[in-house]
Amino acid sequence: MALYRNITGTSPMDYGTEGRAHKAGTVIDERLDSGIDSLREDEMEDYCSAREDTVTAALERLSVDEERWRTDITEDGDTYLHLAVIHEAQDMALKMIEMSIRLCFLDKQNYQRQTALHLAVVTEQPLVVERLLKAGCDPTLVDNNGNTALHIACRTGSLACFSLLTQNCAEFLPSILQMPNYSGQKCLHVVAVQGFLSMVESLLCFGADINEQEQCNGRTALHLAVDMQNLELVKLLISKGADVNSLTYGGYSAYHLTHGRQNNDIQKVLQDVTDQDLWDLPESESDGSEDEYEYEYEYDNFHSSELQSDEEYDDIRVMGQE
Repeated sequence: MALYRNITGTSPMDYGTEGRAHKAGTVIDERLDSGIDSLREDEMEDYCSAREDTVTAALERLSVDEERWRTDITEDGDTYLHLAVIHEAQDMALKMIEMSIRLCFLDKQNYQRQTALHLAVVTEQPLVVERLLKAGCDPTLVDNNGNTALHIACRTGSLACFSLLTQNCAEFLPSILQMPNYSGQKCLHVVAVQGFLSMVESLLCFGADINEQEQCNGRTALHLAVDMQNLELVKLLISKGADVNSLTYGGYSAYHLTHGRQNNDIQKVLQDVTDQDLWDLPESESDGSEDEYEYEYEYDNFHSSELQSDEEYDDIRVMGQE
């Protein structure tokens, strides 16, 4: 069965009991969807039974078929370790990890460039995350969207995985915090978009630059907090020393981005601390239809690098021809 990795949407959650970071509203529950939800009840029973038999048989073969389980891959590029993590067969995953300490097998990437560590964070299996890190896996590897495992933990709000990744990767953490994904976002930007206040504070303590700009448009975490209309995050960032006068590549301050938005409290907080010469919106060189402050930031951008349809590129010219 082909394995498809999709985002299932948002749902209210009790973050305290679920071990997730606190934020207002909802959290994106990212998991691996193998098409199970679409199965009928009888098909589900057959599937679960078959999966259990497969996992049991695989466990029994690990000792004798070592070379095979380290080399065989599925049509999606998944190894046995990937599959064990995907299906949350934790005993099987831990046994393979134990037998592969310090081996490059732990860092094998599937065709979406996901490692077992990426998948363990996505499926929120902290014990597997911990064992992988202690076994010597590489936490700096990125998936098809340029995300490290820490980027994913920042997005999903898993406190357990976040803590393990930050506490067990001291050697790599400074470089990871400086790594932008393919949307131009570093971990601080990702967590600011999601609004996880405790994680924002933690990343700042670990050395993340509070005034770091996104590569695509030059927005800082403070700009993103305004985009998301998150008053508490705006206040937190200001209290931590965020530069309220920082400008995007288009010349807009965080205060500029409050124009036309509903939360007047955010506008007042920023107006009180922003230089007065940055209160008025800068004149646009365009016809005004594409002013940056009108741009609605698309926070759910983990898959922004998906291929677009050919019709969207009809105006491209090659050698002067349509």
